[in-house]
Amino acid sequence: MSKGNDKKAGKRMNKRELTALLLHFFEDKVTDSVSLKQIFERLHLTTHPLKMLCVEILEELVEDNYITEVEHKRYKLSSYSVEMTGIFQRKSNGKNWFIPEEGGEPIRIAERNSMHALNGDKVRIAFYAKRHGRSPEGEVVEILEQANANFVGTLDVNKNYAFLLNEDKNLANDIFIPKDKLKGAKDGDKVVVRITEWPDKARNPMGEVVDVLGRTGENNAEMHAILAEFGLPYKYPEAVEKAADLIQPGITPDEIARREDFRSVLTFTIDPKDAKDFDDALSLRRLDNGLWEVGVHIADVTHYVQERTIIDKEAYKRATSVYLVDRTIPMLPEQLCNNLCSLRPHEEKLTYSVIFHMTDQGEVKKSRIAHTVICSDRRFNYDEVQAILEAKQGELADELMTLDRLAKVLREKRFKNGAINFDSVEVKFDLDEQGRPIGVYYKQSNDATQLIEEFMLLANRTVAEAIGRVPKGKKAKVFPYRIHDLPDPDKLATLSQFISKWGYKLRSTGSRETVAKSINTMLSDVHGQKEQTLIENITMRAMAKARYSVYNIGHYGLALDYYTHFTSPIRRYPDMMVHRLLTRYLEEDKRTVSEQTYENYCEHCSDMEQTAANAERASTKYKQVEFMKAHLGQEFDGVISGITEWGLYVELNDNKCEGMISIRDLDNDYYEFDEKNYCLRGRRKQHIYQLGDPLRIKVARANLEKRQLDFVLAED
Repeated sequence: MSKGNDKKAGKRMNKRELTALLLHFFEDKVTDSVSLKQIFERLHLTTHPLKMLCVEILEELVEDNYITEVEHKRYKLSSYSVEMTGIFQRKSNGKNWFIPEEGGEPIRIAERNSMHALNGDKVRIAFYAKRHGRSPEGEVVEILEQANANFVGTLDVNKNYAFLLNEDKNLANDIFIPKDKLKGAKDGDKVVVRITEWPDKARNPMGEVVDVLGRTGENNAEMHAILAEFGLPYKYPEAVEKAADLIQPGITPDEIARREDFRSVLTFTIDPKDAKDFDDALSLRRLDNGLWEVGVHIADVTHYVQERTIIDKEAYKRATSVYLVDRTIPMLPEQLCNNLCSLRPHEEKLTYSVIFHMTDQGEVKKSRIAHTVICSDRRFNYDEVQAILEAKQGELADELMTLDRLAKVLREKRFKNGAINFDSVEVKFDLDEQGRPIGVYYKQSNDATQLIEEFMLLANRTVAEAIGRVPKGKKAKVFPYRIHDLPDPDKLATLSQFISKWGYKLRSTGSRETVAKSINTMLSDVHGQKEQTLIENITMRAMAKARYSVYNIGHYGLALDYYTHFTSPIRRYPDMMVHRLLTRYLEEDKRTVSEQTYENYCEHCSDMEQTAANAERASTKYKQVEFMKAHLGQEFDGVISGITEWGLYVELNDNKCEGMISIRDLDNDYYEFDEKNYCLRGRRKQHIYQLGDPLRIKVARANLEKRQLDFVLAED
């Protein structure tokens, strides 16, 4: 401590001066703990007012987590540890964060202290103790694992060099590319670039082109760019496709003898009209005892895909098929998903089945799980089945109407038990030959889709119960469940307050059944109202996200204690895991598998499911912007679907496209974001914009690169 500071400490000081002195004192003693008496002595705090002020400041520093009171009146500089490991989150606005591996508060990393770490990198940081009144800060000292050094954008080629005009929201800087690293790409091409280095004092990272996707604006190039942006594959490895081509159907007399034979039982598939991979089929027959036998037959994918083979490793890596607006990126090679495993009509197929014996009243009297062989009699699409159900006549009308009646009983029981009734609407596009959107339509749930949904839910639940429900005192074997946690009560309370402006009520506390019943009543009341979509979307956001885990907590949304995914192994890897473990436990009676290993598998599959969903949303957003580009200057009616400090999000009534009205374009007043009441309020005229308010807008701009629509208020 300098003499100047020693002298000053003995004089009169204000709170700001003494706080600065204490901060410097503790930063000089990173690892030492000091008593209150030592602080008084070292800082020469000799007067009673100064000592009392010091105690007051120390209490504030403890509350602020800058120092820790290790024992009574003994203090030490706070620190999680000298160094910490975790994930780096880069933001294009320079506000970077470090997420500690072992949990805890995120730590701010200034750009100058980032060591040019990229978003998602695993890093080690030196942690600075939290400064008074400021967020905790740290400095990256080592990049341990690089998450993804690939970026997608449009190439800007000059005479001697090029830049990638980067579209990634997590990287503000364009990437410099030497002329000899272009891989034949030309100016205006959409490309994937890998960052090769980022010198300490350089503003821009350096990179090389690793793939040319095509010309910017071309449909194929843009869809591949979305996949690359999310780190998803857009082509299948040749070696994996060759391995799949060598697999034989294997439906030999010996294989059939090992299975239950359903080839003579009426069986059919019901799928979207553009589907190629049929992974589930239903069979129906009346038994001699008067019961209905309903078979849910699922493609026996794991008969063909053995564990740890090249095909299995690629399927695990992908974990799910990805459904963009105009294409499917399958989890399995085409030879498997569209040919060998697909339950195509009039072809013998190997299946894994759950067979139910049901009364006319929809009560399940008995069920069993078995490997089977089937031969589908008919391929229906949903529109055909819906038409037959509405007309009560047509091919297999009696059978379809029987299944529809049983499904409705199952559905009614489910909601009576507390399942949440979300009636989701999907936005779909009519595309021309170049993939450009020429029309928008909605895909809504109907009797045909609900028929399939109910029997798939029943099969999934039955499989989960077969493994998870064990006698008291016995431990269930390790199994992947589909779990869904209870909604956050605070979010429900906020939702309840929000919907009250339309006169709706919602109970945010009480038993699971009480809250679920209240949500269903509210969703039923809002059905058909202009605010329906908005309230349904916000209610969905209040729910927890469903995920995979070996630690079963039940499925809140479905009101089930045991639930898994068994019915879509062609497009979901967890279903393949379930098929393998079912065979292991039910037929071979082997010991349980490693809990931690399978939990890791579940986490990976949950992460990939979320990534695929983000890519799917991005492709929908791109097509919405592309569609609206043809409507620049035109006016539409919509409702406010989101409010932020920088403006209003508006969803159009006709086509569900969403755009933003910037706060600077609300030029009849100065508007401020009222965070507590979630609205924009005019300072002078006190006009308020709230969620759900109807607005007439004009389409101002459509930015395809940013997938962004800009609206302005219509003049009237």
